[in-house]
Amino acid sequence: MFTADFSSRDQWVAGRSWAYPGGGPTNPGDDKLDHLTADPDYSRSGVFRATRMPQGTWKTGLLTTEGSADGFMVRSGDILQARVRLPREQGAWPAIWTWLDGGNEIDVFEYHPDNPDLLELSNHVHGGRHYYRDPAIRPGARVDFEVHLGARSVVWHINGARAFEDRTGVGSDWRAHLIVNLSVCAGRYHPPPEPAATEMSYEVTGLRVHRP
Repeated sequence: MFTADFSSRDQWVAGRSWAYPGGGPTNPGDDKLDHLTADPDYSRSGVFRATRMPQGTWKTGLLTTEGSADGFMVRSGDILQARVRLPREQGAWPAIWTWLDGGNEIDVFEYHPDNPDLLELSNHVHGGRHYYRDPAIRPGARVDFEVHLGARSVVWHINGARAFEDRTGVGSDWRAHLIVNLSVCAGRYHPPPEPAATEMSYEVTGLRVHRP
């Protein structure tokens, strides 16, 4: 149904999202040091980068299908598959998630290297969150995700293992845009970057959506 080509201007819009106040570029209220950029070096290769700016914020990469020419949205019943390489740097906050009109958020994953073996899996539509721990989850690791976006239950598989079933689902009429990004923590909930750090990254080597 959908195979991500991060270099495609028809599939993806870079550097802005209405999940951020005013479409961005900053979102300090969510404990983020992000300053979104459309610079292709920060997202278009599938390597999502962040670099420190002189004022203390970080230039960060974000891609979304929101506002794109194709206008792709995931829908209830879809199956999303992704392969990522997790970041190593303290303060890195990578995620793949969904958004539409101020909500409809499903977090395929969020990760913070200060909790090196933990992935955050969340359904913000009807409730449901799980902290998934596994020794295979670690800074720099490659991780495979398969998420079944069911009307009655969202089910996450990680590296082939069933990780979480929320038993609340998204409902039959749910739909949302995709967002892939690397945020930077400001320090309220997770440690900020080390003072000497100037750059961080994570990689998404594959992202597909199937519609049975």
